[in-house]
Amino acid sequence: MAGDDCAQALEQIYLFLDSELDSSNHRKIQEHLDECGPCLQHYDLERVVKQLVVRSCGRSEAPEELRLRVLSRIRAAQVTINDPESPAGE
Repeated sequence: MAGDDCAQALEQIYLFLDSELDSSNHRKIQEHLDECGPCLQHYDLERVVKQLVVRSCGRSEAPEELRLRVLSRIRAAQVTINDPESPAGE
């Protein structure tokens, strides 16, 4: 049973790190981490990696040029998916 608890905790670890869980699930993950050394080590590793990425990137927003290219590609993908003539639209 502990293996299932670990799998569920690790499955939600990124949501936990980003504070994207509701209070009930956040509490469950916190309780599990308080009791499970291996999961706590995994959490600590992920937390440190996230901090390093934030520190290394240093910007909270993508450059405008990159943002526009990504939005353009998203729109192009949406048109392809919604086009009944395309294989993806079938």
